[in-house]
Amino acid sequence: MHLAYPAVLAALLFCTGLYGVLARRNAILVLMSVELMLNAVNLNLVAFDVWLSRAAEDTLHSGQALTLFTIAIAAAEIGIGLAIVLAVYRNRGTSDIDKLRDTAEGHGTSEGHGTSEGNDTDTPETEPGAEKAEATA
Repeated sequence: MHLAYPAVLAALLFCTGLYGVLARRNAILVLMSVELMLNAVNLNLVAFDVWLSRAAEDTLHSGQALTLFTIAIAAAEIGIGLAIVLAVYRNRGTSDIDKLRDTAEGHGTSEGHGTSEGNDTDTPETEPGAEKAEATA
């Protein structure tokens, strides 16, 4: 088997995962896309390990050993990531990354506004969603 087949498959997997990370708004889908990217790297590690072991007389299989470590780290990452997503969903009521980023940056909240003396025209009106996010926080 040629090295090009698994390398092309790994490139397609990685590009699919990269698109998922950049285009998706749901946090769980982003975590799944990161897993796709890690699996593409694992496929490359094993493919290059097999390809290099044919050329060398004494093989260490370091690519396969590194793949096992990567799988273990990916399992821990998905477990912790899912726990964080579930905790944020319970607190905020959404797993939409754009909405979470807006509440974290303070868009739509009235913190620090309206503290000037008698100048109420500069205070922006808060959105109903921002009041709900403040109430649940």
